[in-house]
Amino acid sequence: MLDIPTIILFVGAALILLVTPGPAVIYIITRSIDQGRAAGVVSALGISAGTLIHVIAAALGLSAILVSSVTAFTIVKYIGAIYLIYLGIRELVNRTEVEEKNFEEHVNLKHIFIEGAVVNLLNPKLALFMFAFLPQFVKISNGPVAIQILLLGFILMLLGLCSDSFYALLSSRVRGWLKKHPLILLKQKRFIGTVYIVLGMFTAMQSNK
Repeated sequence: MLDIPTIILFVGAALILLVTPGPAVIYIITRSIDQGRAAGVVSALGISAGTLIHVIAAALGLSAILVSSVTAFTIVKYIGAIYLIYLGIRELVNRTEVEEKNFEEHVNLKHIFIEGAVVNLLNPKLALFMFAFLPQFVKISNGPVAIQILLLGFILMLLGLCSDSFYALLSSRVRGWLKKHPLILLKQKRFIGTVYIVLGMFTAMQSNK
């Protein structure tokens, strides 16, 4: 089991990292602005689900394979990049009528959750992060290493969920403003689509070093 000093140190380090918005946070913010508070929060849940899978992989040692294999890293990287670019193009192509009655479009929360999980699951940098960060707080004297990594990863996931949900709730207020200005909706959707494409390009340019 983890000791209290280790947990406190880990939470402090994790919070410092989480306050800096990354690609996942940008994805959640754009989703929340585009489709509302519920969509943003569900996206945060999906991102957390993807994080949990990475944590389990790290505990099982699968992250080491991804870290050590340039081919595996590249494949995951490009699949993730293509998926983000696909989301961006879909957003650009899906031009709804700029009318107030159409502002509240149907939101499929199940699909949004799955998309969030896939986006984070296909982020190879997260695997590298888990492999490099979590073991720094593991002590052999505290018991099985895999259990410690799972516990640390679960704590990180919960902290990330709280942080991401805060960004989702905060950015949803922007959507509230947009609702009062429906003529901005088309430009907003173009912006959201562009953000996804830029994130995809950023992912494609990532290195495993």
